[in-house]
Amino acid sequence: MQSLVHIRRFFLATAISLISLSLPAQVITSSQVDSLVERTLKTFDVPGIAVAIIKDGKVIHAKGYGVRSLASRKPVDANTLFGVASNSKAFTAAALAMLVDEKKITWDDKVIDHIPEFRMYDPYVTDAFTIRDLLTHRSGLGLGAGDLMFFPDGSDFGMKDILYNLRFLKQESGFRTKFDYDNNLYIVAGEVIKRVSGMSWEDFIEKKILQPLDMRSTAASFSRLKDTSNVIDAHAPVNGKVQPIDREWEEVANAAGGIYSSVTDMAKWAIMQMDDGKYGDGKTLFSKKEHDEMWSLQTIINPTFPNTYNTHFGGYGLGWFLGDVKGYKQVSHTGGLAGIVTQVTLLPELKLGIIVFTNQQSGAAFSAITNTIKDSYFGMPYKDRVKQYHDGVVANEAEAKKILDDVVAEIAKAQKASGPKPDINNFIGTYRDQWLGDITISLKNGKPWFDSKRSPKLTGEMFAYKGNTFVVRWTNRSMDADAFVVFGLDSEGKGSTITMKPISPLTDFSYDFQHLNFTKVK
Repeated sequence: MQSLVHIRRFFLATAISLISLSLPAQVITSSQVDSLVERTLKTFDVPGIAVAIIKDGKVIHAKGYGVRSLASRKPVDANTLFGVASNSKAFTAAALAMLVDEKKITWDDKVIDHIPEFRMYDPYVTDAFTIRDLLTHRSGLGLGAGDLMFFPDGSDFGMKDILYNLRFLKQESGFRTKFDYDNNLYIVAGEVIKRVSGMSWEDFIEKKILQPLDMRSTAASFSRLKDTSNVIDAHAPVNGKVQPIDREWEEVANAAGGIYSSVTDMAKWAIMQMDDGKYGDGKTLFSKKEHDEMWSLQTIINPTFPNTYNTHFGGYGLGWFLGDVKGYKQVSHTGGLAGIVTQVTLLPELKLGIIVFTNQQSGAAFSAITNTIKDSYFGMPYKDRVKQYHDGVVANEAEAKKILDDVVAEIAKAQKASGPKPDINNFIGTYRDQWLGDITISLKNGKPWFDSKRSPKLTGEMFAYKGNTFVVRWTNRSMDADAFVVFGLDSEGKGSTITMKPISPLTDFSYDFQHLNFTKVK
């Protein structure tokens, strides 16, 4: 889902003073962590944050800050549950690794051998596609392609629909040549787990991973939580003010981002990861061989230069982002749902793990916290990460605001123009996209209106913009994803096709309007 990551709160399980002798003098202290997170809450307008720090196999920091919800005002603590979003992908990869260990699959099994109805747009890609390819974001599909089948929630697409509709998503780059983040193929990976193991993805994750690791409060999805008394609400800016928003998620996408957990529980996962799959008294969740495979570079992502941590190489493994930072290997992932963002960062050579969960969609917040902690362990001179990331947010938001203001001004100009205006009656009708299905353009109380049949939250008023282009403003303002609607005309000057694209550069990539191609059907 989202490319952003947000922060919730730090967990403090043991006093730093108990371990200070074994750590460098410059390592961040408990009180400094408190000050850092409290400042982050205020700077980025995040209601609640939770943070855990793991060092040498032990949780040395575990604490919550702020509130679970602006509605209830109840405090965040170390056991507060958040949607970890795409941090669930590492669990999907781990489940597959366990099946590899059991010799039930190999990473390079063809997907069609396990799911015969699996089809990509290109027949060659279909035939060559492996389980490994499901996890590595190198399919050739565009960024977030097909995410509108499950995002925003409320759609009626099931597993059968997603498997069928993949064949309509055209490759935008060569197969295995380029990184473009994908969610739908992780959903397919979850189906592989189901067909090979005979257990649903949810049951496999809970029985084979969560229970052995004693992650007692964690569940494979919100609907499977046994106790919801200590769960955050999602928050997002709505008309300029941060407020609680609806919890959005479709169960069909759980293998890509469904897990709910606390930083206390996720610390157990992190400790096991940094111990090559071992946990408890010599037990093993997966072999070191397959753990090394998950943490090996599969898809290259070139880092930008210059960068803070002297990073030279980067990419994606199996369920994890990989890179070098200050000479150390970093294994990490972020996760983003509507109103919730999370980050897990592991530095296995330092036996250091940093987990940051937030209940507001500000990725800059978790980045500020994680990188300040990392800086201290690297012995780097102090850099004000909160200010650094806040300055970036301000600049990005100013750019996006200018774009949106220009669009609003053009709409106002079109409404006041004295000349001929587009006749909405030329565009009214039903239009069909091969994978999203039907939408209708109609008049409601005399206003042009956009409605999606299969994803009902995609509904909103349309405004004439330029020529045959309209702007749709979604009724649900928390989506922050208004879009251009561009009509193609037939020989009589009436609408025959529609293409779309997001207006703001900050629109979450899962609103993949650019992958839609509608043709009028009536």
